[in-house]
Amino acid sequence: MNFTRWSARLPGTQRRAAARDEHSSVPAARAESVRPKTAATPPDDTPEPSAPVPSLEALPARELLGRLPAPVALLHGPEHRITYVNAAYTAAFGPRPCGAPAAEAMPELTELSLLPLMDQVLRSGTPRTVKSRKVRSGSSYTVTCTPVGPGGPEGEEGEAGVLVYATDVTDHAEAAERLRASERRHRETAVTLQRSLLPQELEQPDDLRIAATYQPGGRDAAVGGDWYDVITLGAGRTALVIGDVMGRGVRAAAVMGQLRTAVRAYARLDLPPHEVLQLLDVLAAEIDASQIATCAYAVHDPNEGHLVHASAGHLPILVRDEDGTVHRAEEPTGPPLGTGGWVHTSGTIPLPPGSTAVLYTDGLVERRSEDIDEGVAALERALAGAKGSPQVVCDRLVRSLGVTAEHDDDVAVLVVQHPARTGTSAELFHNASLELLGGIEAAPRARAFATGVLASWRFPMELCDLGVLAVSELVANSLQHGTPPMRLGLRRTDRRLVIEVTDGDDHLPRRRRAEPADETGRGISIVATIASSWGSRRTPGGGKAVWCEFALPD
Repeated sequence: MNFTRWSARLPGTQRRAAARDEHSSVPAARAESVRPKTAATPPDDTPEPSAPVPSLEALPARELLGRLPAPVALLHGPEHRITYVNAAYTAAFGPRPCGAPAAEAMPELTELSLLPLMDQVLRSGTPRTVKSRKVRSGSSYTVTCTPVGPGGPEGEEGEAGVLVYATDVTDHAEAAERLRASERRHRETAVTLQRSLLPQELEQPDDLRIAATYQPGGRDAAVGGDWYDVITLGAGRTALVIGDVMGRGVRAAAVMGQLRTAVRAYARLDLPPHEVLQLLDVLAAEIDASQIATCAYAVHDPNEGHLVHASAGHLPILVRDEDGTVHRAEEPTGPPLGTGGWVHTSGTIPLPPGSTAVLYTDGLVERRSEDIDEGVAALERALAGAKGSPQVVCDRLVRSLGVTAEHDDDVAVLVVQHPARTGTSAELFHNASLELLGGIEAAPRARAFATGVLASWRFPMELCDLGVLAVSELVANSLQHGTPPMRLGLRRTDRRLVIEVTDGDDHLPRRRRAEPADETGRGISIVATIASSWGSRRTPGGGKAVWCEFALPD
């Protein structure tokens, strides 16, 4: 077998040979200038000349390839018949019979999926490399297949071949896999943390139907700080929250959890949306000044038919009417949380029966190739045609915006429907109100009004009596401590009875312990004892509302 013919075809051989020829006269000149030493010749300090370097053509290819520490195989012809394997190849995969087809005698090439690649190399004459392929033994190799010119064993002259050069990268592959496993564990930890901080089960108010979805970014993206929440405030009112912490990983998820906890605490104060964001703005700066977050906070009151909302750098809430018209809550929008120095304000957007509101994070609409306003417009178009239950609408919006499991950003979507009730369902929802006029004479009128209304709603006698007692105490408290205008409101849903009294004084009542000799101070304590829950809040424009709820029997 003539390996000398192959050697000139090896990668880099021609360049090295040309370089040697270019300087070949230098060693010869030096050799001629050195005369043999004799006894009469005194020794000098001239160094002994080095032996001439043999030319590359003088070295057989077998010797070159045999000394390589990496596995090398030489194959020729369309069947890739074995021409030669070096010692490193034999040590790695065992001896291979010369002249046998690679498909039969070299199973390792099949494991590395190299046979189709070698066909391509033969056809195209272009080298190909595959990285970090694993064989059954567990070793990993990066393999380069290089075309070589005609030549081979006797009788097969003229057939081109392929030189297979394999590099053992097992240590590197194992280190890379350990790194990927560590990254997966880190990401799974962050996702688990974030999911545990999100609501495990959404609260479902009497007057709304709500669904939400959260999808972390693709496998290569670190989890973000997207979050949402639904908080029942009492008296039929509901707070809707969505936010996004600008960051990645466990830190962003931890900050998100702190903000969500703070929102729930502030919501219990029953403050207007802009005041909640004002408190969050200060807290966000204290938690981590380097972490900036956006947030939208809205409150739905079934008696008013709209959302009161405020935004700290978040994307606008969208509302779809029953006829498919989509409205955008444009204003007011302040800077993100944690920036400080801004006075937030609240706005309103209608949410009539039959309408659907959507709160979302930027992962749903933001794309690197387009302006974010285009993404919001695309969401508006998708929402205009999205019908069905809140969860169905959620899923349709996510699909319509092209969000897949490989999406590179976290996505959170909160869908809120205010259903239009008809038939027997509508019979379970009623409202009644009475203006409290005439000073202390209003108390007996309020009791009579409540007795008649509760009886007409066919409540059990015990519930009617408790409701009238609560009305009496709340009205008496308002007449004694409040100022006009005063109003009594009664509301029933399919789950509860709500009693609310409003007046013009903004001093909020509190429950206190009355001494035995006190003639007053027991009204709120009585209401708190007999009702399922009670509370108070300041109303827009001044004044307050004091309310209590009774759960209806099954």
